[in-house]
Amino acid sequence: MASDFWLIVGLGNPGKKYEDTRHNMGFMTADVLAERWSVAFSDHKGLAMLGKGAMSLNGRTVKFFLAKPLTYMNDSGNAVASISAYYQIQPDRIVVIHDDMDLEFGRIKVKAGGSAGGHNGIKSIDRSLGTPQYARVRMGVGHAKRGANAHDNTVNWVLGGFGPDQRKQLPEFLMDGADASEDIIFNGLAKTQEKFNGR
Repeated sequence: MASDFWLIVGLGNPGKKYEDTRHNMGFMTADVLAERWSVAFSDHKGLAMLGKGAMSLNGRTVKFFLAKPLTYMNDSGNAVASISAYYQIQPDRIVVIHDDMDLEFGRIKVKAGGSAGGHNGIKSIDRSLGTPQYARVRMGVGHAKRGANAHDNTVNWVLGGFGPDQRKQLPEFLMDGADASEDIIFNGLAKTQEKFNGR
């Protein structure tokens, strides 16, 4: 019996060291949703912080789980697969929110399926679910400098914090990410893409 719940997953790394870093855009957006819909998190098998809530928009109410994997980014799939199996949530009812270096800071793109674009969290989820066919809210964090130490630069970039300008824009950006997640659930992927992808 497939569940009528949706699962929204914000990707990030647990622990103080990673708080407020670019790689934790998913966690931060999940926190906005948690606040918005009064979701309280508790531990799911040591794999994720998981909460349950209901969102009501346009006269409809949808039940959802909200997850922040504790597995570290590269093993995010273990948490997502465990929750989706346990609650029988199909991939077409899963929305994953993650940072994306191919988009400038402040831009959001919404998609389902397709390549992981080098994002280890997404690669892990593709593997664990056995399909890339779930919705993604890609939150732009911009790109590190290319060049000789490209890999190290990239790691330091995604695990780095935001400059003062970006920090000012962050609350609104996170709210947009939360809006995009809700739109996918209530209005479907195509309409949400029209709204966000062209910005």
